[in-house]
Amino acid sequence: MFRKLPYRLFIRIVLIPGLIFSVAGGAVIYAFAAEKEPEVGSKAAILMEASTGNVLFEKNADERRSPASITKIMTLILIFDALEEEKITLTDMVTTSAHAKSMGGSQVFLEEGEQQTVETLIKCIVVASGNDASVAMAEYIAGSEEKFVAGMNDRAQKLGMTGTHFVDCCGLTDSPEHLTTARDVALMSRELITGYPQISDYSTIWMENIIHNTAKGNSEFGLTNTNKLLKMQTDFTVTGLKTGSTSLAGCCLSATGRKGGIDLIAVVLDAPDYKIRFQEAKTILDYGFRICRKYEEKSPPDPGVLKVEHGKKEEVQLVCRDSFSMVRTDGKEFGTVEIRPDLPDTLRAPVEKGTEVGKLCYYDGEEKLGEIPVYAGESVEKAALWDYIIRFFRKLFGK
Repeated sequence: MFRKLPYRLFIRIVLIPGLIFSVAGGAVIYAFAAEKEPEVGSKAAILMEASTGNVLFEKNADERRSPASITKIMTLILIFDALEEEKITLTDMVTTSAHAKSMGGSQVFLEEGEQQTVETLIKCIVVASGNDASVAMAEYIAGSEEKFVAGMNDRAQKLGMTGTHFVDCCGLTDSPEHLTTARDVALMSRELITGYPQISDYSTIWMENIIHNTAKGNSEFGLTNTNKLLKMQTDFTVTGLKTGSTSLAGCCLSATGRKGGIDLIAVVLDAPDYKIRFQEAKTILDYGFRICRKYEEKSPPDPGVLKVEHGKKEEVQLVCRDSFSMVRTDGKEFGTVEIRPDLPDTLRAPVEKGTEVGKLCYYDGEEKLGEIPVYAGESVEKAALWDYIIRFFRKLFGK
């Protein structure tokens, strides 16, 4: 058919559109290729979106490895658990034991009998990765490091960390039984930053001094953050979280970052060297922020009212307690998001305030993004005979 077309018409109808399609298609292919998964030299790695727990990238994520001081993420979870349960306070004074003082590796050089506040010891753990501070807190909360570690393993089990077993509270041990996985590290990191977002107040400290008060007198000691990612130039905000390194574990890092209201967790285990772990974590986080999109309402929507049958009032005001937000991790952009109510036509009295009566569903086209519950904003009692009489006369006389 095309052979019978005049040459110039053939060029216009067939070749030019074909070339345009090829170029456009090439651009699409190139754009897709630009978002290919990162290449990392670390033995294991994972990238997780914090609000959903969705995994965006992984490499040997379920391979069990020694975690070194990344162990302290679980130690911190138990510390903040104790704070939330009001078993301890930030101003409590903690006394260093001989066992805590004896810890080697990274430490803040606490002396036996020295007292520091819980908050100071949290800084020592988060910023300087103090093994002595970790053991001091473990003993203060549980009475012994052994009991505290039992609590760590119990908490890990409840979080679904199936590849994890802790032997100590700081990761200093060379025990072949002290193991975790990149996926499990991401799970406990997510628990810490979402359950206790105040952790970023400590994990973003670059340098801070503490005072040692001992029998030998007072002395100042400087804490410097072991997470050098804080000082690297990035397109996102570094919010934490924890480094770790031993000869057995290699160089490890659980790094957290935020951009556009999205929080990501990048874990690298057994990196080739201590500098590469930071660069690879940055590369993984950059990849994640390129493919993530967030839709968020600033305040809860107004779901309106519903008619009430046989009630003292003929309608009830509805309320939403939560606004809706959703993080997309598939690289797609959001279209026009539409709210579709899923509510009954009427309610039957009595209606109790706070009762869930339905939901608002959020759609992007025909794709359901999620939903939020709708509640009765007030109570409506069942109508008595007198209420019907009053209602009749009001309608009759327009009052």
